[in-house]
Amino acid sequence: MLAFPSCKINIGLQLIERRADGFHNLLSAFYPVGWTDVLEIIPAISDKTAANQPVANELVTFTTSGLPIPGDPDPARNLCVRAYHLLQADYDLPPVQMHLHKIVPIGAGLGGGSADAAATINLLNEQFALGLTVAQRENYARELGSDCAFFIQNKPQYCIEKGDVFESINLDLNGYHILLVYPNLAISTAEAYAGVTPRQPDTPLRALLEAPIEQWRDTVHNDFEDSLFPKYPLLGEIKAQLYEAGALYASLSGSGSTLYGIFNAPPNSPPPFSRYTVWKSQL
Repeated sequence: MLAFPSCKINIGLQLIERRADGFHNLLSAFYPVGWTDVLEIIPAISDKTAANQPVANELVTFTTSGLPIPGDPDPARNLCVRAYHLLQADYDLPPVQMHLHKIVPIGAGLGGGSADAAATINLLNEQFALGLTVAQRENYARELGSDCAFFIQNKPQYCIEKGDVFESINLDLNGYHILLVYPNLAISTAEAYAGVTPRQPDTPLRALLEAPIEQWRDTVHNDFEDSLFPKYPLLGEIKAQLYEAGALYASLSGSGSTLYGIFNAPPNSPPPFSRYTVWKSQL
């Protein structure tokens, strides 16, 4: 079975307090974007006589292509594999072959790895008829990462606490166009959070998002910009260039390095972005 795990952008991100468990409580609107990876999961081939086929000698045979995945090379550490083992412990799943073709940049603030993990849960639920409810799948996803649960439903949500508790929000950007600019700079979550100072906002994000999008430029803010823009001036430059290109609203996404602009009409990719990784589409 195939899935195309899509990423997300953060529309505003307010870091309001550090939690006793070391995480942070936040307020943010997560919005799905159609830039996708490709994930395939099929039953493992156990017949040793099958010509030119891998033999299933482990629960998961995991391979990747596309963008290289940095960090621990042990496949067991990959979120997709961890998602499989999380379900396998409760449902005795058969062995599988899993292949991830990585397209969404890593360390970009787009939640690509979390989307892959959530897609694994959804695919396994469907493929093996586990009958898991949305709430059950979200609870499994929460064990893998703070934003993993969002991708189970992959619809606009107002996210609170660690970003893993959701409230409905009337946020519809259908018809607008988006330009994502990844400056080929990976920023780890640990690095991003090391520079933040949580504070209670004067106005909670939800109230700010009720205003027309044309007003967001002056009110809707990602708090990670305060520490990351001075450290990486390129990020602030790209945000300014998005506004120069006609964006109604531009922002850093999440804790990573991707900047995005939301436009009324299909944007051209101006020359300053030609050396970066750029993705654009209609929302």
